[in-house]
Order: sequence, then structure tokens, then C-alpha cells
Amino acid sequence: MGDVKLNPDPSCSSSPLFSPPSPASSSSSLPYRNGVMPFLLSVGAEHLQRFKQLLLEENPSPDCSPLTWDQLKSARCGEVIHLLTEYFPGRRAWEVARDIFAKMNQTELCVQIQRELNEILPNLEPEALNQRKRELTLEEDESDKIREYKARVMSEHSALWDRTSWPGNNVDFFYQEPWGEDTLLQCLLLPRKPQGRQPKTVVLLGDAAVGKTTVAKKVMLEWAEDKFYAHKVRFAFYLRCQEMDGLEERSFSELIACKLSGSLPLASRILSHPEHLILLLDGFEELTLTLINRPEDLSQDWDQKMPGPVLLTSLLSKTMLPDATIIVFLRFNLWKTVSPFLKGPSLITLTGFSTPERSRYFRSYFKHGRDADAALRFATGNAALFSMCRAPVTCWLVCSCLKQQMERGSSLPQAFPNAAAVFVHYLSSLLPTQVRHAVSETHQEQLKHLCSLAAEGMWKNQWVFGETDCSLARLDERDVQLFLRVRVLRRVAADRDLVAFTHPSFQEFFAALLFVLCFPQRLRNFEALDSFRVLQLLAHPGRRRNPLAGMALFLFGLLNDTSTLSVEQLLGCKVSPGNKRKLLKIAALPPDGDPPAPHHRLPQLFYYLHEIREEVFVGQALHECRKALLVISKIRELQVSAFCLKFCRRLQELELTVAKTTSLSPGPLPSPRPEGSDRNSLWWQEFCSVFRTHESLEVLTVKDSAMDTETVEILAAALRHPHCNLRKLIFRRVGSLVVSEGILRVLVENPHLRHLEIEDTKLRRQVTEALCSTLRHPRCFLQTLRLDGCPFDPTSGADLARSLRKNIHLKTLMLRRGCLERDEPCAPVLAPQLEKLSRLTWQPAAVSWFLPRLLPGAERLENCDLTSLSYRSLAFSLVSNRSLTHLSLAENALQDDGAKELWNILRNFQFPLQRLVLRSCALTSECCQDIVSVLDKNKNLTSLDLGCNSLRDAGVIVLCQHLLKPDSGLQVLELGECQFTSFCCPVLTSVLLHNCTLRHLDLSGNSIGLRGAKLLQNAALTRVLGPRVVLVSAPDQRPSPRLSAVQARSPTPGPAGSSPDCGLLGGSSHLTQEFPGGSVVNRGRQSIVTAKVGWAGAESRCSASALGVPGAAKQPIGSKNVTARIPQRPSPCACGLGSRPRVLRALFVEGGNRLTE
Repeated sequence: MGDVKLNPDPSCSSSPLFSPPSPASSSSSLPYRNGVMPFLLSVGAEHLQRFKQLLLEENPSPDCSPLTWDQLKSARCGEVIHLLTEYFPGRRAWEVARDIFAKMNQTELCVQIQRELNEILPNLEPEALNQRKRELTLEEDESDKIREYKARVMSEHSALWDRTSWPGNNVDFFYQEPWGEDTLLQCLLLPRKPQGRQPKTVVLLGDAAVGKTTVAKKVMLEWAEDKFYAHKVRFAFYLRCQEMDGLEERSFSELIACKLSGSLPLASRILSHPEHLILLLDGFEELTLTLINRPEDLSQDWDQKMPGPVLLTSLLSKTMLPDATIIVFLRFNLWKTVSPFLKGPSLITLTGFSTPERSRYFRSYFKHGRDADAALRFATGNAALFSMCRAPVTCWLVCSCLKQQMERGSSLPQAFPNAAAVFVHYLSSLLPTQVRHAVSETHQEQLKHLCSLAAEGMWKNQWVFGETDCSLARLDERDVQLFLRVRVLRRVAADRDLVAFTHPSFQEFFAALLFVLCFPQRLRNFEALDSFRVLQLLAHPGRRRNPLAGMALFLFGLLNDTSTLSVEQLLGCKVSPGNKRKLLKIAALPPDGDPPAPHHRLPQLFYYLHEIREEVFVGQALHECRKALLVISKIRELQVSAFCLKFCRRLQELELTVAKTTSLSPGPLPSPRPEGSDRNSLWWQEFCSVFRTHESLEVLTVKDSAMDTETVEILAAALRHPHCNLRKLIFRRVGSLVVSEGILRVLVENPHLRHLEIEDTKLRRQVTEALCSTLRHPRCFLQTLRLDGCPFDPTSGADLARSLRKNIHLKTLMLRRGCLERDEPCAPVLAPQLEKLSRLTWQPAAVSWFLPRLLPGAERLENCDLTSLSYRSLAFSLVSNRSLTHLSLAENALQDDGAKELWNILRNFQFPLQRLVLRSCALTSECCQDIVSVLDKNKNLTSLDLGCNSLRDAGVIVLCQHLLKPDSGLQVLELGECQFTSFCCPVLTSVLLHNCTLRHLDLSGNSIGLRGAKLLQNAALTRVLGPRVVLVSAPDQRPSPRLSAVQARSPTPGPAGSSPDCGLLGGSSHLTQEFPGGSVVNRGRQSIVTAKVGWAGAESRCSASALGVPGAAKQPIGSKNVTARIPQRPSPCACGLGSRPRVLRALFVEGGNRLTE
């Protein structure tokens, strides 16, 4: 249940307006993060003015007219960069900027310019940049019309900053400009890396009501005032998509002429010079048309009359006006629909008010500091409500409701237990008295019909409604006029027949309200939610956002007892809890399949349960939660997690990621604290309390996280608590402060902890010393320690080795991938208690550290880059160690010469070694005779892995000759991808038929041919016919062709680790085992086996009779099903063991076998 962390770029910290872009496209970027020369944005006003003056002295390219002071005097940083790249094409722009900063003695900026130039130089396109605009001279009357148009634009759009602009005559409403908006506007057309040219299509993505339209109108206002790219943009037009969404065909020139007092000639002149033009397209959520995906239907002619879908698609795809600049404003849920039509878009994400901006708005709204503090403290304590305040209008709505309650002297927590209660209070104030307190059913029905319209729109992702939609919801014209008058609905611009909810959250609220209302006149007195709809509300649709999340949030909130009472009292409606039981039934089901994608960070259900705030309901919903995957990148996520985890009483495993930008502690007192930072610390303490309250919680994984010292200490204190039963603690890719001395004290103070992993984390010197000290402590009961990719110096390594001598409990030590610095001498240290030592990346002196006197266990030295000296050191260490049972040298370039030392030791000394892994060691057939001699001398060695070595036919035949000896004790042999052919299949068949001890044979990935596969399968089936027969796939689940593996139950278990994926099936008289290549069904006296053979990309089935199974029905190759009937009691095996042979456990002949003859 969880999600990916967010990693905002540090460069955007100064501008809270921006956030990391939508994951819908890998090309998305912030306007200045991916823009050229972003360092110019940090130049102060005085230095910028000096830069402009020096820029006038530079000579542009020969075909360019010189820059003028009129172009530069009002230009902001982004516009100066644009002028640079336009007048000085290609690398010349960087050279000019570097020379100017050199004159200004700005050495650091000169270095940054040169570095950027070197990075993007291979992709610069000076030809594209050198396209100069054609001159356009307007007549006097045309200039007058442009001036009139600008005046209208200023008149229309300046109302945005009027305090009474929305939602009507509210004198306390005011507009607050987000921080960084000025930076956004000047960077919209900033040339982009790596081509160094201006984007022709810019897309601003954001949730509903976060300010996309506000930015559009701000651009129009600045253009009308000659402040927005005055040197480039001479004409700008703001178009809502509804203007093209009509039945009447029209040309684009006619559409533009409507904005220019009907002057069609002027519109045509402007469109004939598109390099001077910028188009702002907004209102895509109001579209009822379908975009055209057939390029042949699109048009380049702006004077041609065409349907709205063709016109809009032609503009988006740059079929029409390819040299014009378009800025598209989209909601996130529409990106997938519109993006296929866009050509090379540059993406910018708007998030609305940041947390500091919300705090600033509250303090600006409430005149008295005490009231502001109280309102802000309440709002930050409600995760969903404060998150909704990212939308400026919602921020005002919340402030207005809080102010009213505070003036009445009411308790805010009691009046508003959640966000739904706030909306109940606000919307009830909009509805007329007769609707709220009507005795007749007429007004109740009006509200029900409005809710039906909203719900139907939510299911269909529809935000604009026509007469037909209203009629289906039984809203007549009188009802529509009523809700328009009270500003619950609004008319859609440019079309008087279409309506929409005044704010998207209004539609979400009324849609949720439908499912809590009571209808006494019905047989079932509520609008029931079926299981499909509930699952829609709870869904986590891949990497996309759930468009129903807002509705679900309100639905759970309205089911809260206090909110239900508010609905009855303020809206005059009866409420039914019928859907509450349905929601609980579905929410409490254990999750199917994979957990939510990391993109979502928290399970969607957590947010909903935090809204309902009823302990009994939440406890029942989370009763079966056993594992939680949480990514905390926002305080809201911390608050929600702290609340919900308390009710996961059966939680066993927690995987946690804390993003680097999340502050969970109050911070140092002298510095200004962020709003609510003291409460953040309390929520973190509440979060960590689950380690002492949940007895079943045994595993904690902290990954990709960075925490400060105080946050880590709170976590460490919780893990050290006497009631904490944690047994396994894992840190992966965490900051250097996360693994602290306090965390390591958990190993001493928590007697239950047995397993510690630290992966890809830089350990500070004092932490390494604390770890060594902890391992020496008598109360440290740690049994497994894994340090993977955590480098430390030889001194610390030697200290660690000495500490291991005094720890009598540690059984497994894994030091992997560069834990020790190479080529450093280290003194041998005895570690008699170790059973497993894994993946050491050491040089010769280090290799022999922990080998002496190992007790029975496993030794893995995989992928260690060992040298010949290393092998010699290893070999001598083996002589002094008489307890080693498992040794793995996989993925080392051992070669035949390097292995000789190992063969000599194993041949001349008796060891208890049971399993030897030499996979991918560059061995050839030359070493097979040495291997056979080792097997002859060392009878304890029963498991051998020689996979991925070039043994070929000669080497395999030598090994088989040993296996045919009566005294051969080998039980497991892995020869996958050893490059042998069908030539050695007869001798392998003899091994299968005559070797009494072999129980696991892997022959996958070899060119044995179809005939060889038939021989082996026939021999295997002949041998393993027993009362319990199953077919299993090979451990490596490659999609390549395969012949199934055969496994039979054996009365004697195999050696540990000999066959990792050879599970047994038994204990039932009617058993079925499915596998990728077939299945087996055991029914009392007979077993039915199906097998599959595939090759060369095309899958085919081979009949059991073709494989030589006795009694099988004749069936051609390629048939759908193959069946072999096998007697309950097979004939005695060829090895002469009677009716109870030691049968083969597994045969793998799959994964890349080329079976064609």
C-alpha cells in the first residue's frame, strides 16, 4: 500500500508556485529548470540594468538590426535571455553573455555560462534561431482597432484583482498573487535545452481552480500593457474552447475578427504573420466535441470554414499556424486526451498556493493575529481541508466559514470535524431559505435532482451540462434559474444553453450528497452504491490520479455523525446510513493483486478514513491490514498515516520513505519555524508510537529517506521502547543522519531485534564505531548483519572483525559491493560463530578475514573481482577452516588456472563442504576431470552448480561418467547454459536411469534439440513415476521456450539450498499443481500429467506418447492438451532399489533450449 517519493529540484525552492511536472511525459519540465541561462534570473536589478547597457554595445549577426533601448529597458530577465538567443543565434548568445559578465567582473557567472554552453553545444540549432520575423506595418485605422482591443482586454481582465470579483458580491473576497508568478510569466517562452530554442507549444497543467485561468488572464493583461515579451508578441488572443464548440462551421479568421470589432481584413493580416502571434487556449474541461485524429481531415487555411473539432485540432497540432506560439491550459485528467495532438510541448505544473502562501492568505484575511492563529491552527490540523486551500477560491471559502463560526463563539473542531462539514455550512448559506426549510417535497426534490446531475457528471467525467443532461436529472428551467441565481451553477462562457457548477468542488460535494440523502417515499430509502461504484471511488488507477477522489473524500466526510447532523439541520434533509455499511464492507476486504503504485504515496483509503474520523469504522476497515508501504513527502501524508496506522492492529511489516523536503521536527529555535512545525513533530511521535502499541509489527524498512537528527531520535526512542517487538530493521539509500548512534542502541535495548540491513548508505565514522561497540555488547542478540554498499576504511573494518569475535549470537554477515577499501592489508581475525558470509568485494588480505573456523553454514564470495592471489588466499583459508558447508564463488572470472588451487585443497583435505557454486566462473571442459577427482575424494559434496560455464559436450560427458559410478553421491547438479548439444543426451539419459542419488538436474538453456528433449523427458518420466508427481518450472522465469521440469516427492529431504524452488506437493489424495508448461492432477490410484514443449518464439505442445510415456493416447504435436495416464505403483527403478526408489526430485530442461532439429 504505498507510493514514490517526490524529489523537487533545489532550484525551485525559491518559487513555491511550481512543483515537479506531471509524470505523464518524461519531457516535462519547469520553465526555468530546463531553460537556457537560468542563472540570469538570480541577477539583481542593478546588475541586470548594467547587463542591458553593455548588451547594446554588442553587434548582432549581419542580417539582424541592432538592439534598441526601447526593446531592453522594460525587459525582464527571461525576456533578456530571449532577446540574446534571437539576436545572437547559436553559441554566439553564450559568448556574448560571457563577455559581458567578464566586463562586470562576474567570474562565477562566466564559469556557469561556459559550462552550460559545453553541455548543449552539440544540440544547438542556429538555423532555427536565425529565422527573423517579417515586418508587419499596420494602417492607422488598424492600429486604432488594436488599441481598442487592448483596452477591452484590460477592462475585462483587471476585474480578477477586484476584491468582489468572485463569487459575486462578497466584500471580504480578495485576490492574492502567488509567489513566483512574475518569474513564471517571464519564463513561459524561455528558450529550452538542449536545442536552445523557444518552445512553440507550452502546456500549463494543474488541478481544478489552482489558477490556470488566472495565469492566462494575467498574460493577456500584461500583453495589453506592453509588459509581456513586447519585442516578440504583438498580438495575443485568449480563446475558450467553447468558442469553437458549436454546430455552425466557421473559419479561424472569423473567430479572431470577432475580437477585433469584426475586422476580417485585420484578422487575416495578423494571421499571415504568425511569428508575431500568441494564442492562449483554455476551457478544455468544458468541451463537448471530440478532437480529430485523422491528419488528412485537418486544414492549414485559416480562412476556410470548418467544424469546431477540425479547427481546434488543426491549431493544437500546428497544422494551422505552425509558427505561432500557443499556450494550453489543462487539468491533469485531460492531459492523456490532448497530448497526442501536441507537437513538442513544454510542460509546466501549477500547484496553486503553497503552504506558506496559504498561511499568508489566512493572516491577510483575519485582521487580528489571535484569530489568524486560531484559524490557521485549526486548518493545518485538518489534512484534507488545508490541502483544498491550494485553490485560492477554496482558501477564501474556508476562511469565510471559519470567521463566521468564530464570531458566533463556536468551537471550530466541533463545528467542522472535516472538510465536508465546512462545505455544508457554506453551501447552506447560498441556498434560499425556502429550499432549506421547505415543508413541501418540491424543494427537497430540487436538491435531489441537482445531486443527480452532479453524480452523473462525476461518473462520466463531465463538467458541463446541456438541456438534455438537466432533463435527465429532472431539473427544469425554473430549477436551473434558481441555482444560477444562488451561484451554485454558472453559465458556460460563449454558450447560454450550457451550465456548469460554479466550482468543481461544488459538483464533487453534491455528487457525494446524493448517496447520503434519505428518500422515505422509496422502498429502499437511499440511492444505493453498488460494489463497482465503490471500487471506482477507492481505485488507484496506475500512475494516473483518481478523478473521483474528491467525491469520495466528501462522501466519507458526510457519513461522519457530526456532518450528518449538519446536513439535516442546515440543508433540511434526512440522511440514510445505508451506503455506510456498503463502503465498510468493500473497504475492509483484503487488497487483491499488487499494492498501489508508488506514485500515490499513500493508499487512497487512508485519506477517506481520515475524513470520516470514526474509530469503530476505521478499525473495522483496517482490521486485515498486514503490510503498509508509505511515502511521506507532505505533512498531510504524515498526519493521515499517523491517524490510520493506529487502527492497523494486525500490521506486521511497514515500509517507509520520508522525502528529503519533509520537515517532521520543529527545527532549531532561533530560526523561523514553518507554520505548524511543532504539530508536525507531534504527528511524527504519534506515527512512531505504532512500534510500541502494535505487538505484531516485526519488520521496518526505511528507504530513500532523509531525516534530521530530532526526527531520527524520535524514531529511535520508539524502537527502543520495552513494548517494541521489532525483529527486522532495514535501511536502504538513506541519508547519513538516519543511521545514528541512537538507532544502533536499539540493537542493545530491544531484545527482539535479530536482523539489521544497511544498504547503499554512507556511514559516518562515529556510527561505524558505535556499530562495533554495539556488536561487542553482551546484550546484543543480533543474528544477521548486512552492510551492502556501505564503504568504510580498513581501521573500522578491523574493529568490526574484532567485534565479531566477542559476539556469540551473530550467524550471518553480508558485506557486499565495496564495503572495504581495496588493496588495504588487514590482519586475519577469527570469527568462529559465523554461519554465512556473503558477497565480499575484497582484495586478498580481506578475503581471509572471516574464513577461519566457520561453523556449518554458507560461504558466498560472489561477484568479488578476485585475483589469482585472492584464490590462493582463499584456498589456504579453507585449509584452516574445517566447518564450512556451503561455498559460492559465482560471477568471478576464476578460469581453469585460478580454480586449480581450489581443486587441490578439496582433493587433498577432507571438508564437510556440501554445496559448491561456480556459476559464471569462465570454466571450460579442461577442469571437468579435476571436478570429478574432487567428487571421488570428497563424498560430502552433494550439490554442485556449474551453470553458465563453457563445459560443452566433452565436459558434460566427463561429469556423466562419474555420475554413472555406483558410489557417486551427488544429489544436485546444475548445468544450465553450459553450451552442450544433443550429442551428450544419451549419456545424460543413462544418468537419469541408473544414478540412484541424483535428485535435481538443471539442463536449461542448452541446444539439445527436440530429439534430445524427448530422450530426457522419457527417462525422467520413467524414473519419477510415483504416488506423488508434480511438474514445476525452472527457478529462472524467462519467457524463452522450455520443456517442463519434473519433480517427485522423495522420502528424504534434499540438502539445504540445493534446489531453491523445488517445493513439494503431498498430503492429499486429490492434488493439482499448475505451472507455466503444464500441470498434474493426482486422483487416488492414477496421476494425469501434462507437459509443454516450445521453441524458437512459437509455442507448441508435445504429446506424452511422443515423449515415450507408456499408455498415453496418440496425439499429434500442436494439440491443445496432452494427457498421460500413469499407474499408481510404478515398476521398480532401473537402479534396483525395488518399489521405494530414491526418485528424481527435479529435472530442468527449459529457459532457452533450442529444440528444433
